[in-house]
Amino acid sequence: MPELPDVEIYRKYMESTALDQKISQVNLYCPKILKGITEAELEPALNGRRFTTARRHGKYLFAALDNESWLVLHFGMTGFLVYFKDADKRPSHVCLQLSFDNKYNLAYDCQRKLGRISITPNMETYVKELGLGPDAMDPELRLTTFKDRVGKGRGMVKPALMKQENISGIGNIYADEILFQAGVNPKAKAGNLQDKTLRLIFQETQRVLATAIDCRADPADFPRSYIIPRRQPGASCPKCNNLLETAKVSGRTTYYCSQCQK
Repeated sequence: MPELPDVEIYRKYMESTALDQKISQVNLYCPKILKGITEAELEPALNGRRFTTARRHGKYLFAALDNESWLVLHFGMTGFLVYFKDADKRPSHVCLQLSFDNKYNLAYDCQRKLGRISITPNMETYVKELGLGPDAMDPELRLTTFKDRVGKGRGMVKPALMKQENISGIGNIYADEILFQAGVNPKAKAGNLQDKTLRLIFQETQRVLATAIDCRADPADFPRSYIIPRRQPGASCPKCNNLLETAKVSGRTTYYCSQCQK
């Protein structure tokens, strides 16, 4: 599932390709992914408009239109964007295609149709109505806020990190990596963690997500000290060379090292 680094990559991709171009045609191929807007409302909301900028909050991409409204994209488990001109570059499972007056197109592809598309007049209000916590890479996110949101309660630390109402943008894969780099067992009780441990998790959250963005979220390009490229049965820990273990934590497959993550 696309997590914060993936969505940040889509944001940069959209800004480098699709801004300041007049939308000349709107084709919706999967109406069921619309949320809070009908098929009849979507076309006039987009046609003739131009994107002026793109922003991210957690796993959501917000594309500003020149009438001060926002196109909202959530990518579900399989969503991504493709900017193309020639028909042979068109992806296979397009849900929404926007054609521009320069003859290029922006396609939102989502094979499993679990994504969501909306229009909102106000990004901040939309985020608030969803009940999302602060973006995990918001420059204004402070350690005290992080500790208050993640380091309390009787639950395990991994689901506390993944709960979007606490901190927005972290999913299964990056929660595992953050806790591995911090040396914290994913089953540890969040409320029992010491301040110094929560500080380390906070620091690794920033570092791991920034590294993922720099690597364009490609497992092959991650540092050798990361477990993301090793998420497969029989893989060894990059730090101690013991076998990585797997477990179900809140229903999600979790990779960790029982030696390095006491």
